[in-house]
Amino acid sequence: MLAMILPLLEFTDAGLKYIGAGMVLGLGGLGPALAIGMLTGKAMEALGRNPEAQPVIQTNMILGIAFAEAIAIYALVVAVMIGFVF
Repeated sequence: MLAMILPLLEFTDAGLKYIGAGMVLGLGGLGPALAIGMLTGKAMEALGRNPEAQPVIQTNMILGIAFAEAIAIYALVVAVMIGFVF
């Protein structure tokens, strides 16, 4: 039984490369997801307190979400580069 499992435990360069790409995607997507959630939540709180400031709050929220999403896109590009280029 152990002889059947041991070959599966070998780490190859290709396997480690894909594990690294998955980690980049996982960690690179976690930060922007948290940032977008916090930005949206705080914007909704601000709109609840001051509805007249909706245009300014909405513009700043969308800008912040775009910057946070750009970080996730950078992580995706790095993961693709790790998977296919290196």
